[in-house]
Amino acid sequence: MRIKQLYGWGLFLLMVFAPFVLSLYYVNILTEIFILAVFAVSLNLLVGQTGLVSLGHAAFFGAGAYATGIVAANVNANVFLTIFVGMLVAAVLALLIGFLSIKAHGFYFLMLTLACSQILYSIIYQWTDVTGGSNGLSGISTPVLFGSFALSNPVFIYYFILVVFGILLVIINRLLHSPLGYVFIGIRENEQRMKSNGYNTVFYKNLSFLIAGTLGGLAGSLYVIFNGFISPTDVYWTMSGSVLIMVLIGGAGTLWGPVIGAAFIVLMETIISSYTENWMMIIGLIFILFTIFAPKGIVGILENIKALFTKKETNAILQPAKQTNMDG
Repeated sequence: MRIKQLYGWGLFLLMVFAPFVLSLYYVNILTEIFILAVFAVSLNLLVGQTGLVSLGHAAFFGAGAYATGIVAANVNANVFLTIFVGMLVAAVLALLIGFLSIKAHGFYFLMLTLACSQILYSIIYQWTDVTGGSNGLSGISTPVLFGSFALSNPVFIYYFILVVFGILLVIINRLLHSPLGYVFIGIRENEQRMKSNGYNTVFYKNLSFLIAGTLGGLAGSLYVIFNGFISPTDVYWTMSGSVLIMVLIGGAGTLWGPVIGAAFIVLMETIISSYTENWMMIIGLIFILFTIFAPKGIVGILENIKALFTKKETNAILQPAKQTNMDG
């Protein structure tokens, strides 16, 4: 565990110094990765920890983004207030959607979350006076961090989002190794047994849904702060599909899997789209290959490689011992 923590802190320090050695283009790519990593980590609480596969997570991303954007466009508010509003709206929406869908199972749960997300998309698309409709929400002013200091520079935004991302990972790590995190895992593995042990699984699934939705709203808020614009396409079901792919390719149920998955997809989209317009088809093919040959994602591949080297090292140590015993 300590080695993993050292790796984490080392990676964080590298990201701190990244703007000094990278161009603004790559700094913006890293910022986008951090935002989508927050989004993927939030969905992982449902998919990887609690076993609830949702195809409507973009609803919370969009709710947080639009709420933050509307406040920032009309009020010269502090960045923390705009983010709080975005997370609050996403939390209320998560309570509502969770109440409607959480008692369903499997395919029915997935379809209910998708339907609720598409209803929100339709509302955003048609409520032109507030959301801008198909044109999206623009004219979003740069939020103030403290005093009169605004996040007007992309590098300032990068550092702000990096800090939020780092704090979130620490909190999620604590959550995953807390009694509540183990309850979520228990529901994923065997809900009926958890019920027989006296756990109100409906309550805990609603709680997981609430936490995931609220953090999805946080990702949407950060997206608006970074991008200065939000459109209905960011609430469409394809956005939910994209973040689900990030979780599954990275490794569902792990802390770093969604982060790795978000980085992998963003980098693949950036690289492949520079060569061909059919990048979505190629990403789809990559996802199919991962599903068939690496169902545990990139983290699973890394764990298999580590286990292979550990086995070789163990055999190398035991072999001389066996030879000595035979000679004796």
